[in-house]
Amino acid sequence: MSITGLPELAWHGEPAAFDFDVDAQRLSITARAGTDWSNDPLTGQRTANAAALLFVPEGDFALSARVSVDFAGNFDAGVLCLWQSPEQWAKLCFEHSPQREGMVVSVVTRDISDDANALVIDGGSVYLRVLRTGNAYAFHYSLDGSTWHFVRLFRLGRGDDPMHAGILAQAPDTCECTSTFDEITFSTEVPAGLRNGA
Repeated sequence: MSITGLPELAWHGEPAAFDFDVDAQRLSITARAGTDWSNDPLTGQRTANAAALLFVPEGDFALSARVSVDFAGNFDAGVLCLWQSPEQWAKLCFEHSPQREGMVVSVVTRDISDDANALVIDGGSVYLRVLRTGNAYAFHYSLDGSTWHFVRLFRLGRGDDPMHAGILAQAPDTCECTSTFDEITFSTEVPAGLRNGA
C-alpha cells in the first residue's frame, strides 16, 4: 500500500479488513477481536498481535494523522506507533476507556509496558502526532490539527535493529473495531519545542 508522503509501508500483523480511499488518502483498518500490543506490568503477559502498517523512517521525523474510532469494546483504539522489537515499542492511542469515554493514552514499553492516560476527548476524533529528534521521541495531540499539546517525552530502542513507525488498530475485547486515519502527514522537519509542541 502507498500513502502519499509516507515511505514504503508493510503490514505487521493481519487486520480483519482494511480499506484505503486513494482520492481522500483515508485509511480504515478493522482490528480483529482480541488483538493488542501489551506487555502487561501485572501479569507479564506479552501480546503483539494487533495489525499495523509500518515503515522505517530515516533521521528526525514527524508523523501525524486525524484518528476516528468506531468504539465498541474496552480499549479499542486507533494508534500511531513505534516498533523495534517485542521488547521495545510505544504507541499513542485514541482509546475507549472502561468508562466508555474516548481518551488519549500513551504506552511506552521497555520490556514491560508503562501505560498512562492523558485526557478525555469530547468528540469522535482527535489528531495524534509522533516526533523523533535524535534518540528522543515525543507524543502530542491536537483538537484542530494546528495547536498541539504535549503528552509524553521519552527515549526508546536498543541495539542496531531499525525503529519502525506507523499506524495501528487494536480491539483487545471480544468484538472487532474499525479505526480510520486521514490527514496523514509525514515530514523530516521537526518542531523545536518537543514539550510545548511548537
